[in-house]
Amino acid sequence: FCSSQNCGHAYPTFLAVLWCAGLLCSQAPAAFAGLMYLFVRQKYFVGYLGERTQSTPGYLFGKRIILFLFLMSVAGILNYYLVFFFGSDFEIHIKTITSAISPLLLIP
Repeated sequence: FCSSQNCGHAYPTFLAVLWCAGLLCSQAPAAFAGLMYLFVRQKYFVGYLGERTQSTPGYLFGKRIILFLFLMSVAGILNYYLVFFFGSDFEIHIKTITSAISPLLLIP
């Protein structure tokens, strides 16, 4: 019951940062991180069936993915304001960096 409750509480946050990262920054790394998050939450849920220490890696891994999506969202918002106020666009650089960093999410 506790793992199901934790998954339910984290899901709205996940959806918000996933949509923001996909719309404002780059869709491919956001989709990759979203799929990774779903697999990690499954690992977290299954970890509760065994010892409680088995769920900790899934929990921490999920927090890292949420942080990555949040940073992508912040980068997209900052880029929007840079374009709006100063006329300089860093979208290509942000997409390159996020595409290069997203495979690093596979490292436990």
